[in-house]
Amino acid sequence: MVKNSFVSVISQKENKESGGSVEFQVFSFTTKIRRLTSHLELHKKDFSSQRGLRKILGKRQRLLAYLSKRNRGRYKELIDELDIREIKTR
Repeated sequence: MVKNSFVSVISQKENKESGGSVEFQVFSFTTKIRRLTSHLELHKKDFSSQRGLRKILGKRQRLLAYLSKRNRGRYKELIDELDIREIKTR
């Protein structure tokens, strides 16, 4: 993966901060999403994993929306580091 350097940065932050920060939760959900996506490429009919993936995507989307409203700078920095698309706001 390209973002291995970011993984080490997050791991160091985890030791200093609690794992409950919005950035850490979004990072955690992103790694789960990437892992499930690669799993579903092999197992296309694994519907329970597809459901789990959709639930995690929704959780990450809600956290990103919260972060976007609270602190736009941290939000922009996070989506750039994780290489994910910006959410569409209403």
